[in-house]
Amino acid sequence: MVKPFYIFGIDRTVQNVVGTEVYGLYAAMFSLSIIFNIILDMGIANFNNRNIAQDNDLLPRFFSNMVVLKFLLGIVYCIVLGVVGIVLEFSLSQFKILGVLALNQFLLSFLLYLRSNISGTYMYKTDSCISVIDRILMIVICGYLLLTRQKDFQIEWFVYAQTVSYAIPCMIAFCIVFAKARNVSFTFDLSFLWKILKQTYPFALLSLLMGLYTRVDMVMIEQLLPDGAEQAGIYAQSYRILDAVSMFAYLFATLLLPMFSKMLKDNEPLGQFTKFSFLLLISPVLVFVTACCFYSYELMNLMYSESVESSSEIFKVLIVGFLPISSSYIFGTLLTANNSMKVMNIMAACGMVFNVTFNAVFIPKYGAWGAAVVSVVTQFLTGLIQIVLSIRYFKFSIPYRDIAKVILFVSVNVALFYSFKETFCENWIWNVLILCIIGVLFAFVFRIIRIKDILLVLKSKE
Repeated sequence: MVKPFYIFGIDRTVQNVVGTEVYGLYAAMFSLSIIFNIILDMGIANFNNRNIAQDNDLLPRFFSNMVVLKFLLGIVYCIVLGVVGIVLEFSLSQFKILGVLALNQFLLSFLLYLRSNISGTYMYKTDSCISVIDRILMIVICGYLLLTRQKDFQIEWFVYAQTVSYAIPCMIAFCIVFAKARNVSFTFDLSFLWKILKQTYPFALLSLLMGLYTRVDMVMIEQLLPDGAEQAGIYAQSYRILDAVSMFAYLFATLLLPMFSKMLKDNEPLGQFTKFSFLLLISPVLVFVTACCFYSYELMNLMYSESVESSSEIFKVLIVGFLPISSSYIFGTLLTANNSMKVMNIMAACGMVFNVTFNAVFIPKYGAWGAAVVSVVTQFLTGLIQIVLSIRYFKFSIPYRDIAKVILFVSVNVALFYSFKETFCENWIWNVLILCIIGVLFAFVFRIIRIKDILLVLKSKE
Protein backbone atom coordinates (compact mmCIF):
# COMPACT_ATOMS: atom_id res chain seq x y z
CA MET A 1 0.00 0.00 0.00
CA VAL A 2 2.93 2.35 0.64
CA LYS A 3 4.34 2.05 -2.88
CA PRO A 4 1.09 2.84 -4.78
CA PHE A 5 0.59 5.80 -2.42
CA TYR A 6 4.06 7.01 -3.33
CA ILE A 7 3.38 6.61 -7.08
CA PHE A 8 0.09 8.52 -7.05
CA GLY A 9 0.77 10.87 -4.13
CA ILE A 10 4.40 11.92 -4.69
CA ASP A 11 5.63 10.83 -8.12
CA ARG A 12 2.49 12.12 -9.87
CA THR A 13 2.56 15.42 -7.96
CA VAL A 14 6.22 15.98 -8.85
CA GLN A 15 5.36 15.64 -12.53
CA ASN A 16 2.48 18.10 -12.21
CA VAL A 17 4.74 20.61 -10.42
CA VAL A 18 7.86 20.46 -12.64
CA GLY A 19 5.91 20.07 -15.89
CA THR A 20 5.59 17.37 -18.54
CA GLU A 21 8.78 18.23 -20.45
CA VAL A 22 11.13 18.37 -17.44
CA TYR A 23 9.69 15.19 -15.97
CA GLY A 24 9.85 13.49 -19.38
CA LEU A 25 13.60 14.12 -19.59
CA TYR A 26 14.02 12.66 -16.10
CA ALA A 27 11.78 9.67 -16.96
CA ALA A 28 13.88 8.85 -20.05
CA MET A 29 17.12 8.84 -18.04
CA PHE A 30 15.46 6.90 -15.21
CA SER A 31 14.33 4.24 -17.71
CA LEU A 32 17.87 4.10 -19.09
CA SER A 33 19.28 3.51 -15.60
CA ILE A 34 16.77 0.69 -15.01
CA ILE A 35 17.48 -1.05 -18.35
CA PHE A 36 21.09 -1.76 -17.31
CA ASN A 37 20.25 -2.30 -13.65
CA ILE A 38 20.71 -6.05 -14.07
CA ILE A 39 24.48 -5.49 -14.29
CA LEU A 40 24.30 -4.53 -10.62
CA ASP A 41 22.54 -7.73 -9.60
CA MET A 42 23.25 -10.53 -12.11
CA GLY A 43 20.63 -12.66 -10.35
CA ILE A 44 22.71 -12.63 -7.15
CA ALA A 45 19.90 -11.57 -4.77
CA ASN A 46 17.68 -14.57 -5.59
CA PHE A 47 20.64 -16.97 -5.59
CA ASN A 48 21.84 -15.62 -2.25
CA ASN A 49 18.38 -15.74 -0.67
CA ARG A 50 17.86 -19.38 -1.68
CA ASN A 51 21.27 -20.57 -0.45
CA ILE A 52 21.32 -18.61 2.81
CA ALA A 53 17.81 -19.87 3.61
CA GLN A 54 19.01 -23.45 3.11
CA ASP A 55 22.16 -22.99 5.20
CA ASN A 56 22.62 -19.92 7.45
CA ASP A 57 26.24 -20.94 8.09
CA LEU A 58 27.06 -19.77 4.54
CA LEU A 59 26.33 -16.14 5.48
CA PRO A 60 29.87 -15.08 6.62
CA ARG A 61 31.59 -16.47 3.50
CA PHE A 62 28.92 -15.26 1.08
CA PHE A 63 28.71 -11.80 2.67
CA SER A 64 32.46 -11.19 2.69
CA ASN A 65 32.73 -11.98 -1.03
CA MET A 66 29.41 -10.59 -2.27
CA VAL A 67 29.97 -7.09 -0.92
CA VAL A 68 33.22 -6.82 -2.90
CA LEU A 69 31.49 -8.23 -6.00
CA LYS A 70 28.60 -5.74 -5.69
CA PHE A 71 31.01 -2.80 -5.69
CA LEU A 72 32.87 -4.17 -8.73
CA LEU A 73 29.58 -4.63 -10.58
CA GLY A 74 28.69 -1.06 -9.56
CA ILE A 75 31.84 0.23 -11.30
CA VAL A 76 31.02 -1.76 -14.46
CA TYR A 77 27.44 -0.46 -14.38
CA CYS A 78 28.58 3.19 -14.14
CA ILE A 79 31.04 2.72 -17.03
CA VAL A 80 28.35 1.15 -19.25
CA LEU A 81 25.85 3.88 -18.38
CA GLY A 82 28.46 6.56 -19.05
CA VAL A 83 29.30 5.11 -22.47
CA VAL A 84 25.60 4.98 -23.37
CA GLY A 85 25.23 8.61 -22.27
CA ILE A 86 28.14 9.62 -24.54
CA VAL A 87 26.65 7.71 -27.49
CA LEU A 88 23.30 9.44 -26.92
CA GLU A 89 25.14 12.80 -26.67
CA PHE A 90 23.81 13.79 -23.25
CA SER A 91 24.50 17.33 -22.07
CA LEU A 92 26.48 18.10 -18.90
CA SER A 93 23.28 18.72 -16.92
CA GLN A 94 21.86 15.39 -18.15
CA PHE A 95 25.05 13.60 -17.14
CA LYS A 96 24.76 15.06 -13.63
CA ILE A 97 21.27 13.65 -13.21
CA LEU A 98 22.28 10.34 -14.83
CA GLY A 99 25.24 10.08 -12.42
CA VAL A 100 23.01 10.47 -9.37
CA LEU A 101 20.47 8.04 -10.84
CA ALA A 102 23.30 5.53 -11.31
CA LEU A 103 24.23 5.95 -7.63
CA ASN A 104 20.57 5.49 -6.68
CA GLN A 105 20.32 2.26 -8.67
CA PHE A 106 23.50 0.96 -7.02
CA LEU A 107 22.13 1.76 -3.56
CA LEU A 108 18.81 0.09 -4.43
CA SER A 109 20.55 -3.02 -5.77
CA PHE A 110 22.80 -3.19 -2.70
CA LEU A 111 19.74 -2.82 -0.46
CA LEU A 112 17.98 -5.70 -2.24
CA TYR A 113 21.08 -7.86 -1.76
CA LEU A 114 21.25 -7.01 1.96
CA ARG A 115 17.54 -7.77 2.32
CA SER A 116 18.10 -11.19 0.70
CA ASN A 117 20.40 -12.00 3.66
CA ILE A 118 17.86 -10.74 6.19
CA SER A 119 14.96 -12.75 4.73
CA GLY A 120 17.30 -15.71 4.16
CA THR A 121 17.94 -15.80 7.91
CA TYR A 122 14.16 -15.81 8.53
CA MET A 123 13.97 -12.22 9.85
CA TYR A 124 10.80 -11.58 7.86
CA LYS A 125 9.37 -8.78 10.02
CA THR A 126 12.66 -6.91 9.85
CA ASP A 127 12.80 -7.37 6.08
CA SER A 128 9.22 -6.13 5.70
CA CYS A 129 10.00 -2.96 7.67
CA ILE A 130 13.17 -2.23 5.70
CA SER A 131 11.34 -2.83 2.39
CA VAL A 132 9.16 0.27 2.88
CA ILE A 133 11.60 2.65 4.60
CA ASP A 134 12.81 4.10 1.27
CA ARG A 135 9.29 4.97 0.06
CA ILE A 136 8.25 6.33 3.47
CA LEU A 137 11.31 8.60 3.47
CA MET A 138 10.49 9.73 -0.08
CA ILE A 139 6.94 10.54 1.00
CA VAL A 140 8.20 12.55 4.01
CA ILE A 141 11.05 14.40 2.22
CA CYS A 142 9.25 15.16 -1.04
CA GLY A 143 5.97 15.79 0.76
CA TYR A 144 7.68 18.47 2.86
CA LEU A 145 9.39 20.06 -0.15
CA LEU A 146 6.19 20.03 -2.21
CA LEU A 147 4.26 21.69 0.61
CA THR A 148 6.86 24.35 1.44
CA ARG A 149 8.79 24.90 -1.83
CA GLN A 150 6.33 23.93 -4.54
CA LYS A 151 6.80 27.09 -6.65
CA ASP A 152 10.57 26.57 -7.08
CA PHE A 153 10.65 22.74 -6.79
CA GLN A 154 13.34 21.21 -9.04
CA ILE A 155 13.56 17.71 -10.48
CA GLU A 156 17.09 17.44 -9.05
CA TRP A 157 15.61 17.60 -5.54
CA PHE A 158 13.49 14.59 -6.39
CA VAL A 159 16.58 12.66 -7.51
CA TYR A 160 18.60 13.68 -4.43
CA ALA A 161 15.70 12.67 -2.18
CA GLN A 162 15.92 9.18 -3.71
CA THR A 163 19.61 9.04 -2.81
CA VAL A 164 18.92 9.83 0.85
CA SER A 165 15.93 7.48 0.94
CA TYR A 166 18.00 4.53 -0.36
CA ALA A 167 21.17 5.31 1.64
CA ILE A 168 19.51 5.26 5.09
CA PRO A 169 17.86 1.79 4.83
CA CYS A 170 21.10 0.54 3.21
CA MET A 171 23.08 1.55 6.29
CA ILE A 172 20.50 0.00 8.61
CA ALA A 173 20.40 -3.26 6.64
CA PHE A 174 24.22 -3.41 6.41
CA CYS A 175 24.56 -3.10 10.20
CA ILE A 176 22.00 -5.86 10.74
CA VAL A 177 23.67 -8.29 8.30
CA PHE A 178 27.17 -7.42 9.52
CA ALA A 179 26.14 -8.18 13.11
CA LYS A 180 24.43 -11.41 12.02
CA ALA A 181 27.46 -12.61 10.01
CA ARG A 182 29.98 -11.93 12.84
CA ASN A 183 33.73 -11.53 12.39
CA VAL A 184 33.54 -10.81 8.66
CA SER A 185 36.69 -9.84 6.76
CA PHE A 186 35.91 -8.74 3.22
CA THR A 187 37.79 -10.81 0.64
CA PHE A 188 37.69 -11.49 -3.08
CA ASP A 189 37.62 -15.17 -4.06
CA LEU A 190 37.53 -15.08 -7.88
CA SER A 191 36.82 -18.79 -8.39
CA PHE A 192 33.95 -18.70 -5.88
CA LEU A 193 32.38 -15.60 -7.45
CA TRP A 194 32.81 -16.93 -11.00
CA LYS A 195 31.02 -20.13 -9.99
CA ILE A 196 28.08 -18.07 -8.69
CA LEU A 197 27.89 -15.88 -11.80
CA LYS A 198 27.80 -18.95 -14.06
CA GLN A 199 24.72 -20.17 -12.19
CA THR A 200 22.92 -16.82 -12.13
CA TYR A 201 23.65 -15.39 -15.60
CA PRO A 202 20.62 -16.97 -17.41
CA PHE A 203 18.27 -15.19 -14.99
CA ALA A 204 20.27 -11.97 -15.35
CA LEU A 205 20.14 -12.17 -19.15
CA LEU A 206 16.37 -12.69 -19.07
CA SER A 207 15.91 -9.65 -16.81
CA LEU A 208 18.12 -7.53 -19.09
CA LEU A 209 16.28 -8.51 -22.28
CA MET A 210 12.84 -8.01 -20.72
CA GLY A 211 14.00 -4.71 -19.26
CA LEU A 212 15.04 -3.58 -22.72
CA TYR A 213 11.73 -4.26 -24.43
CA THR A 214 9.66 -2.84 -21.55
CA ARG A 215 11.72 0.29 -20.81
CA VAL A 216 13.53 1.27 -24.00
CA ASP A 217 10.45 2.97 -25.49
CA MET A 218 10.77 5.94 -23.09
CA VAL A 219 14.41 6.45 -24.07
CA MET A 220 13.64 6.16 -27.80
CA ILE A 221 10.77 8.66 -27.55
CA GLU A 222 13.07 11.23 -25.96
CA GLN A 223 15.81 10.63 -28.54
CA LEU A 224 13.82 10.26 -31.79
CA LEU A 225 11.32 13.13 -31.54
CA PRO A 226 12.03 16.89 -31.81
CA ASP A 227 9.83 17.41 -28.73
CA GLY A 228 11.05 14.16 -27.22
CA ALA A 229 11.23 15.32 -23.58
CA GLU A 230 7.62 16.50 -23.60
CA GLN A 231 6.41 13.34 -25.39
CA ALA A 232 8.33 11.17 -22.92
CA GLY A 233 6.59 13.05 -20.08
CA ILE A 234 3.17 12.39 -21.63
CA TYR A 235 4.09 8.72 -22.04
CA ALA A 236 5.28 8.56 -18.42
CA GLN A 237 2.01 9.92 -17.04
CA SER A 238 0.06 7.54 -19.28
CA TYR A 239 2.17 4.62 -17.97
CA ARG A 240 1.87 5.41 -14.24
CA ILE A 241 -1.35 3.50 -13.50
CA LEU A 242 -0.08 0.43 -15.39
CA ASP A 243 3.16 0.60 -13.40
CA ALA A 244 1.20 0.67 -10.12
CA VAL A 245 -1.27 -2.14 -10.83
CA SER A 246 1.50 -4.37 -12.20
CA MET A 247 2.83 -4.54 -8.62
CA PHE A 248 -0.26 -6.48 -7.55
CA ALA A 249 0.05 -8.92 -10.46
CA TYR A 250 3.73 -9.35 -9.56
CA LEU A 251 2.76 -10.26 -5.98
CA PHE A 252 0.54 -12.96 -7.48
CA ALA A 253 3.58 -14.35 -9.32
CA THR A 254 5.71 -14.39 -6.15
CA LEU A 255 3.09 -16.61 -4.53
CA LEU A 256 2.91 -18.94 -7.52
CA LEU A 257 6.65 -19.51 -7.98
CA PRO A 258 7.19 -21.65 -4.85
CA MET A 259 3.87 -23.45 -5.50
CA PHE A 260 4.81 -24.32 -9.08
CA SER A 261 8.31 -25.33 -7.98
CA LYS A 262 6.99 -27.71 -5.34
CA MET A 263 4.39 -29.21 -7.69
CA LEU A 264 7.05 -29.82 -10.35
CA LYS A 265 9.36 -31.41 -7.79
CA ASP A 266 6.55 -33.69 -6.54
CA ASN A 267 5.40 -34.47 -10.12
CA GLU A 268 1.90 -33.17 -9.39
CA PRO A 269 -0.42 -32.39 -12.33
CA LEU A 270 -0.29 -28.69 -13.19
CA GLY A 271 -3.15 -28.25 -15.66
CA GLN A 272 -6.07 -27.47 -13.35
CA PHE A 273 -4.05 -25.32 -10.96
CA THR A 274 -2.53 -23.28 -13.80
CA LYS A 275 -5.95 -22.74 -15.41
CA PHE A 276 -7.48 -21.75 -12.07
CA SER A 277 -4.62 -19.29 -11.34
CA PHE A 278 -4.91 -17.72 -14.79
CA LEU A 279 -8.70 -17.28 -14.62
CA LEU A 280 -8.54 -15.99 -11.04
CA LEU A 281 -6.09 -13.24 -12.06
CA ILE A 282 -7.35 -12.42 -15.56
CA SER A 283 -11.03 -11.97 -14.60
CA PRO A 284 -10.59 -8.83 -12.43
CA VAL A 285 -7.88 -7.60 -14.81
CA LEU A 286 -10.33 -7.76 -17.73
CA VAL A 287 -12.87 -5.71 -15.75
CA PHE A 288 -10.19 -3.21 -14.69
CA VAL A 289 -8.87 -2.78 -18.25
CA THR A 290 -12.42 -2.28 -19.58
CA ALA A 291 -13.09 0.38 -16.94
CA CYS A 292 -9.84 2.19 -17.73
CA CYS A 293 -10.60 2.25 -21.46
CA PHE A 294 -14.07 3.75 -20.91
CA TYR A 295 -12.91 6.24 -18.26
CA SER A 296 -9.43 7.05 -19.60
CA TYR A 297 -10.06 10.78 -19.95
CA GLU A 298 -11.62 11.09 -16.50
CA LEU A 299 -8.68 9.25 -14.90
CA MET A 300 -6.04 11.37 -16.63
CA ASN A 301 -7.96 14.57 -15.91
CA LEU A 302 -8.18 13.61 -12.22
CA MET A 303 -4.43 12.96 -11.99
CA TYR A 304 -2.79 15.58 -14.23
CA SER A 305 -2.97 19.22 -15.19
CA GLU A 306 -1.19 19.01 -18.58
CA SER A 307 -1.68 17.04 -21.83
CA VAL A 308 -4.80 15.28 -20.53
CA GLU A 309 -6.28 14.53 -23.98
CA SER A 310 -3.03 13.12 -25.38
CA SER A 311 -2.23 11.02 -22.32
CA SER A 312 -5.77 9.59 -22.19
CA GLU A 313 -5.43 8.26 -25.76
CA ILE A 314 -2.03 6.72 -24.99
CA PHE A 315 -3.27 5.33 -21.67
CA LYS A 316 -6.14 3.54 -23.44
CA VAL A 317 -3.57 1.66 -25.51
CA LEU A 318 -1.04 0.99 -22.74
CA ILE A 319 -3.55 -0.35 -20.22
CA VAL A 320 -4.58 -3.10 -22.67
CA GLY A 321 -1.03 -4.38 -22.21
CA PHE A 322 -1.95 -5.27 -18.63
CA LEU A 323 -3.70 -8.37 -20.04
CA PRO A 324 -0.59 -10.04 -21.54
CA ILE A 325 1.52 -8.77 -18.61
CA SER A 326 -0.82 -10.59 -16.19
CA SER A 327 -0.72 -13.69 -18.39
CA SER A 328 3.09 -13.61 -18.33
CA TYR A 329 3.05 -13.55 -14.54
CA ILE A 330 1.30 -16.93 -14.69
CA PHE A 331 2.92 -18.77 -17.60
CA GLY A 332 6.29 -17.02 -17.38
CA THR A 333 6.45 -17.96 -13.70
CA LEU A 334 5.59 -21.57 -14.59
CA LEU A 335 8.38 -21.73 -17.19
CA THR A 336 10.83 -20.13 -14.75
CA ALA A 337 9.92 -22.70 -12.09
CA ASN A 338 10.60 -25.36 -14.71
CA ASN A 339 14.02 -23.75 -15.32
CA SER A 340 13.22 -23.30 -19.04
CA MET A 341 15.60 -20.36 -19.22
CA LYS A 342 16.99 -20.98 -22.70
CA VAL A 343 13.65 -20.64 -24.47
CA MET A 344 12.65 -17.77 -22.18
CA ASN A 345 15.81 -15.88 -23.17
CA ILE A 346 15.23 -16.58 -26.87
CA MET A 347 11.66 -15.30 -26.49
CA ALA A 348 12.84 -12.17 -24.67
CA ALA A 349 15.54 -11.53 -27.30
CA CYS A 350 12.94 -11.76 -30.08
CA GLY A 351 10.69 -9.39 -28.13
CA MET A 352 13.53 -6.92 -27.72
CA VAL A 353 14.43 -6.96 -31.44
CA PHE A 354 10.77 -6.58 -32.44
CA ASN A 355 10.19 -3.74 -29.98
CA VAL A 356 13.29 -1.72 -30.89
CA THR A 357 12.81 -2.23 -34.65
CA PHE A 358 9.17 -1.18 -34.76
CA ASN A 359 9.69 1.65 -32.27
CA ALA A 360 12.31 3.05 -34.64
CA VAL A 361 9.62 3.05 -37.38
CA PHE A 362 6.50 4.03 -35.41
CA ILE A 363 7.85 6.69 -33.01
CA PRO A 364 8.98 9.18 -35.71
CA LYS A 365 5.59 8.79 -37.46
CA TYR A 366 3.14 8.48 -34.56
CA GLY A 367 5.03 9.78 -31.53
CA ALA A 368 4.36 8.39 -28.05
CA TRP A 369 1.11 6.79 -29.22
CA GLY A 370 3.11 4.70 -31.71
CA ALA A 371 5.43 3.54 -28.91
CA ALA A 372 2.39 2.49 -26.87
CA VAL A 373 1.03 0.41 -29.76
CA VAL A 374 4.41 -1.31 -30.28
CA SER A 375 4.71 -1.96 -26.53
CA VAL A 376 1.29 -3.64 -26.34
CA VAL A 377 1.87 -5.74 -29.48
CA THR A 378 5.23 -6.88 -28.05
CA GLN A 379 3.60 -7.84 -24.76
CA PHE A 380 0.88 -9.82 -26.54
CA LEU A 381 3.39 -11.67 -28.75
CA THR A 382 5.70 -12.62 -25.86
CA GLY A 383 2.70 -13.54 -23.69
CA LEU A 384 1.29 -15.78 -26.43
CA ILE A 385 4.66 -17.48 -26.88
CA GLN A 386 4.77 -18.27 -23.14
CA ILE A 387 1.28 -19.79 -23.29
CA VAL A 388 2.20 -21.92 -26.33
CA LEU A 389 5.43 -23.09 -24.67
CA SER A 390 3.55 -24.00 -21.48
CA ILE A 391 0.97 -26.01 -23.45
CA ARG A 392 3.75 -27.78 -25.31
CA TYR A 393 6.02 -28.54 -22.33
CA PHE A 394 3.33 -29.59 -19.87
CA LYS A 395 0.90 -31.20 -22.35
CA PHE A 396 -1.97 -28.94 -21.33
CA SER A 397 -5.28 -29.50 -23.08
CA ILE A 398 -6.80 -26.36 -24.60
CA PRO A 399 -9.96 -25.47 -22.57
CA TYR A 400 -12.20 -24.31 -25.42
CA ARG A 401 -15.22 -24.10 -23.12
CA ASP A 402 -13.41 -21.74 -20.73
CA ILE A 403 -12.17 -19.64 -23.66
CA ALA A 404 -15.77 -19.25 -24.84
CA LYS A 405 -16.79 -18.21 -21.31
CA VAL A 406 -14.05 -15.56 -21.18
CA ILE A 407 -15.08 -14.17 -24.59
CA LEU A 408 -18.69 -13.94 -23.38
CA PHE A 409 -17.50 -12.37 -20.11
CA VAL A 410 -15.56 -9.69 -21.99
CA SER A 411 -18.50 -8.98 -24.31
CA VAL A 412 -20.93 -8.58 -21.41
CA ASN A 413 -18.55 -6.26 -19.55
CA VAL A 414 -17.99 -4.05 -22.60
CA ALA A 415 -21.76 -3.86 -23.13
CA LEU A 416 -22.24 -3.09 -19.42
CA PHE A 417 -19.79 -0.18 -19.40
CA TYR A 418 -21.03 1.11 -22.76
CA SER A 419 -24.68 1.08 -21.71
CA PHE A 420 -24.37 2.31 -18.12
CA LYS A 421 -21.26 4.52 -18.16
CA GLU A 422 -23.14 7.52 -16.71
CA THR A 423 -26.23 5.85 -15.24
CA PHE A 424 -25.78 4.91 -11.59
CA CYS A 425 -24.25 8.05 -10.06
CA GLU A 426 -23.50 11.60 -11.10
CA ASN A 427 -20.00 11.17 -9.67
CA TRP A 428 -18.06 9.11 -12.23
CA ILE A 429 -15.79 7.60 -9.54
CA TRP A 430 -18.73 5.95 -7.78
CA ASN A 431 -20.13 4.94 -11.14
CA VAL A 432 -16.96 3.12 -12.20
CA LEU A 433 -16.70 1.37 -8.82
CA ILE A 434 -20.27 0.05 -9.09
CA LEU A 435 -19.70 -1.13 -12.67
CA CYS A 436 -16.45 -2.88 -11.68
CA ILE A 437 -18.16 -4.72 -8.81
CA ILE A 438 -20.96 -5.85 -11.14
CA GLY A 439 -18.36 -6.87 -13.74
CA VAL A 440 -16.43 -9.03 -11.27
CA LEU A 441 -19.68 -10.68 -10.11
CA PHE A 442 -20.27 -11.81 -13.70
CA ALA A 443 -17.08 -13.90 -13.37
CA PHE A 444 -18.91 -15.96 -10.74
CA VAL A 445 -22.18 -15.96 -12.70
CA PHE A 446 -20.43 -17.42 -15.76
CA ARG A 447 -18.52 -19.82 -13.46
CA ILE A 448 -15.16 -18.53 -14.70
CA ILE A 449 -14.22 -18.30 -11.02
CA ARG A 450 -15.82 -20.87 -8.72
CA ILE A 451 -15.84 -20.69 -4.93
CA LYS A 452 -15.42 -24.47 -4.87
CA ASP A 453 -12.10 -24.20 -6.77
CA ILE A 454 -10.81 -21.49 -4.43
CA LEU A 455 -11.62 -23.56 -1.34
CA LEU A 456 -10.08 -26.66 -2.91
CA VAL A 457 -6.78 -24.90 -3.64
CA LEU A 458 -6.67 -23.33 -0.19
CA LYS A 459 -7.25 -26.73 1.39
CA SER A 460 -4.57 -28.41 -0.72
CA LYS A 461 -2.02 -25.71 0.20
CA GLU A 462 -2.58 -25.85 3.95
